[in-house]
Amino acid sequence: MVIKSISLQNYRNYRTLSLDFDPDTNIFYGDNAQGKTNILEAVYVSGTSRSHRSSKDRELICFSEEEAHICTVFEKKGILHKIDMHLRKNKTKGIAIDGVPIRKASELFGLIHFVFFSPEDLSIIKNGPAERRHFLDSELCQLDKVYLYQLSNYNKVVLQRNKLLKELYLHPDYREVLDVLDMQLVQYGSALIQRRQTFAEELGEIVHRIHSQLSGGQEEMELKYEPNVTVDAFAQMLFANRERDMRLKTTATGPHRDDISFVVNGVDIRKFGSQGQQRTAALSLKLSEIELVKRLIGDTPVLLLDDVLSELDSGRQNYLLNSIENIQTLITCTGLDEFVNHRFSINRIYKVTDGSVTVENKQEADR
Repeated sequence: MVIKSISLQNYRNYRTLSLDFDPDTNIFYGDNAQGKTNILEAVYVSGTSRSHRSSKDRELICFSEEEAHICTVFEKKGILHKIDMHLRKNKTKGIAIDGVPIRKASELFGLIHFVFFSPEDLSIIKNGPAERRHFLDSELCQLDKVYLYQLSNYNKVVLQRNKLLKELYLHPDYREVLDVLDMQLVQYGSALIQRRQTFAEELGEIVHRIHSQLSGGQEEMELKYEPNVTVDAFAQMLFANRERDMRLKTTATGPHRDDISFVVNGVDIRKFGSQGQQRTAALSLKLSEIELVKRLIGDTPVLLLDDVLSELDSGRQNYLLNSIENIQTLITCTGLDEFVNHRFSINRIYKVTDGSVTVENKQEADR
C-alpha cells in the first residue's frame, strides 16, 4: 500500500500544492512553522476524514477561503484509487472514492492504513486514559469496520443517556427510557470491550518482544487492557450505579472509562516511570502497531513520522529507522543532519519553505 500523490487547494498555508511521493522514504525538512506537518496531516485526513490535531474542518481551510480540496491517489494491491475530499467551513465535508460520492465519512476507514507518530505520542504513556483510549479506537477503526459501527452507536447512546440524566429531575416519567438506553449501552459496549481485549492481547505480545530488544534485554514490559467493567458485570453495574449517575448527571460505567496499563519490570510506568522509560514504551507501542497492522491486513501501512527523531536518542533513532524498511514513510524534520549518523536510505527529499515545497536530489546518509 502506497500513497502515489496528493494535491491540495486552500489547505492550511497551501494555496495550491501537488506532490508525487516515492514508494519508500520521503523526507520533508525545513524550519518550524513552514508547513511540513500540514502535508502529513492532509495525507492522514484524506484517508481517515479527520485531523490528528484538530476537530473542526474550518481550521484546515485557508483563512480567506470557504472551501479546501484534497485529492489523493493511492495504490492498493496493484490497483490505483483516488479520494477527493472537499472541506467546507459551514457545511459537512464532501467525499468521493474513485469518482463515486459516499454518504458517510466512515466509509473511508480501511481503504488506507496509517501509523502516525508525532512528539505528542511520546507522552501517551504518562498522559490520561482518554489518550490511550483514543489510540485504541483510532487503530481499531482502521482495522475493523464492525468496531467502528459499534463505537459510533455506543458513543451516541452515552450522549443520549447523559442528556436524559440531566432531564430526569424535571421529568421523572422519562425514567423508563433509561432502561432502553441501558440495554443498548450494554449491547454496544460489550462488543467494544471484547474487541479491545483481543486487540490488546495481540498488541501486547508484540510490544513485549520489541520493548525487550529496545532496552537491550534489560526491561520486560507488559501491556494490559484495563476495562472499566467486564462484559458479564456490565448490566448489573449500570443498574447498581444508576442513582449515583442520576445525582452526577453523567454515565460513570462503561468502556468510555477504559484504560491501558504499561508495566515495566513490575512497575506501572504511567505513574512511576522515568521519562526515558516512558519514551521507550511509546516507541515500542508504535513499532508494535506497525507489525500488528501488517499481520492483520496482509499489507504494509503508510508510516507518518512528524518530527519525532529529534525527541529520541541515537539508540532509539537507529532502532526506529532500521524498523521501517520496505514501508512507505513520510518524515518531517528541521534538518537532514538528523540522518548523518545513520545508515539510512533517503529516496526523495523535499524542502519546505513558507508553504512552498521544492524537490531536491535524493541522497543516502551514511554512518
